[in-house]
Amino acid sequence: MSTRNQLSIILDQNKLTGPNYDDWFRNLKIVLNSERIAYVLDKKPPKEAAPDISRIELAKLEKHWDHDLQAKSYMLASMSNELQRRFEETVNAADIHLHLKELYAVQTCSERHASVKEHYDYTLARGDFGP
Repeated sequence: MSTRNQLSIILDQNKLTGPNYDDWFRNLKIVLNSERIAYVLDKKPPKEAAPDISRIELAKLEKHWDHDLQAKSYMLASMSNELQRRFEETVNAADIHLHLKELYAVQTCSERHASVKEHYDYTLARGDFGP
């Protein structure tokens, strides 16, 4: 039996190309939430364990590293080849998330602004100000 998350099919069908960042990210969160690992998108694991760490804390840290690797793998597997090459050396899922948000969330915001402006200009041109 496969251990692959069945929800990951939505990532296969909706690969990140850039302009579809919002839709892709929503689908990614669905998959990561189902695995209970979405926290790694916002919380970077330490690069190494402190020398005096307890066994319990070390186990938690190793689990975080495993979750981060799993999330990073979902992210990279669901990107276009160009984006995979760009982010394959990125250390953790939180850094990938941050860079993608910087690259594409701003663009999406700009597109929304342009769309609202276009609608406003159209409304002004028609003189249609009523409800």
